[in-house]
Amino acid sequence: MSKRTYISADAGPETSDDVLPPDPELEGLVGRIAELASERKAQDPVAVDLRGASAYTDAFVILTGNTDRQVKAIHDAIHEGLKHDGERRLPRRVEGVQEARWILLDYGDVVVHVFVPETRDFYRLESLWGDRPRFDIAHHFGPPEPASGDEG
Repeated sequence: MSKRTYISADAGPETSDDVLPPDPELEGLVGRIAELASERKAQDPVAVDLRGASAYTDAFVILTGNTDRQVKAIHDAIHEGLKHDGERRLPRRVEGVQEARWILLDYGDVVVHVFVPETRDFYRLESLWGDRPRFDIAHHFGPPEPASGDEG
């Protein structure tokens, strides 16, 4: 489990200008989650660095699946992939699997949110943390597929 540094109240608020040192373990976990999600064609990936801004996690990974079946498949890929990796990570908590409109996997350091588009648009989690730095995970995903009707 990684350590967290808590900033005292008199240290002043953290701003987006504050630069935290790289955390290879955290970046590796975020990257692995992105790889697993990309195998199930997750869309619109966003990974938010919450170190110093949240007492309960260091990062959010936010993903979209087009249907509840795809959301469940993305969840399954992440859950099974991390369970069978070297560290055998299991989430502390999983919510939303039955409905599969918004599945949350809480790995402590990283909380994964997998949404269907309507639910993601409604909650807009990434806009709540708009001033926070992002992890670069786009290279784990291929180029966006053209919308139907754009082929020619």
